[in-house]
Amino acid sequence: MKIPGVSRLRRMAKCLRGRLAAGGLILMYHRIIEMESDPWSICVSPRHFAQQMEVLRKFGEVVSLQQLNQTLQQNKAPHRQIAVTFDDGYIDNLYNAKPLLERYDIPATMFLTSGYMEQKRDLWWDELNRLLLEPGTLPEVLCLEINGTTHRWELGASANYNEEQYQRVDAFAQRPAGKRLVVRHRSWKASGEDNPTPRHALYRTLYWLLSPLLPEARQKVMDELLAWAGSVPTLRPNHRILNSEEVSALRNELIEIGAHSVTHPFLSFLPTARQREEIQDSKTRLEEIIGQPVVSFAYPHGNYSEETTALVREAGFTSACTTYAGSVRRKCDRFKLPRVVVEDWDGEEFAKHLFEWRVS
Repeated sequence: MKIPGVSRLRRMAKCLRGRLAAGGLILMYHRIIEMESDPWSICVSPRHFAQQMEVLRKFGEVVSLQQLNQTLQQNKAPHRQIAVTFDDGYIDNLYNAKPLLERYDIPATMFLTSGYMEQKRDLWWDELNRLLLEPGTLPEVLCLEINGTTHRWELGASANYNEEQYQRVDAFAQRPAGKRLVVRHRSWKASGEDNPTPRHALYRTLYWLLSPLLPEARQKVMDELLAWAGSVPTLRPNHRILNSEEVSALRNELIEIGAHSVTHPFLSFLPTARQREEIQDSKTRLEEIIGQPVVSFAYPHGNYSEETTALVREAGFTSACTTYAGSVRRKCDRFKLPRVVVEDWDGEEFAKHLFEWRVS
């Protein structure tokens, strides 16, 4: 596969080697798939992922997460080492990511959420996306009790949301420069500040209200939301999590299986006993499936406390990844490893970000 601007990439790589910071990088991916609606920017197209892997293979020094971890255990700086990781365990990790990792001989660690492997409905954040951000008709008023507080929202005209509106392009004033930001409704990003419709505002609000809840409390609210929308639980083929047989097929000499909890909670918000269950039970279940030790952990949402890291150590893990951006230095805590998020960039744009991350 040809990467745009390959001669320019070579010049950047040469400069990179001359200015390289004394550290390594851990890249964080989630999904390798093309999706129309991707509010949290977790999807990278297979075409762009292939270009990114070619950049790594040509210009990087790619190692497994365990190799990087061993470098830290030896009190050495992981000079130029780059490790690839994936969170959650979506089905496209097996059918889209794995073949490309094998093509370019790139090792990777896949952090899997063990409690959703046999679930017969979309993950709650995907369900929320389907109900609110895709075309359809909803009641104009929503009332929900969440964590003891009653909330009321009015959708107004956006209760009726058709395909034409979904494909619509809006321009928003972007302060302070006064520039115009063009946003297509279906490609709206929840990390921004603008809301094309009350549906988008509601999605953002509900996501942050539901995220810290206990799984059973959050599921109760989601069931009420489905009933309000006149919908039923649905498991869409492109949104499901790997099942146990597929997890077995995923693992090979290039791909390490890591744990990502049972139900993907904000761990630091849970009581100690519940945190321990989420951490230990995910490890135990995955080890039963693959017949090998699971020694790497990733904190769901990047959320943890000092108690959480202690519980991860207690469970027998040798390292844990956060979602905090930064390079990995010699003195880095192996249970608070930083990672950098990779988005849907082509090869040239990805190389620019590599350059920025490595020299910062």
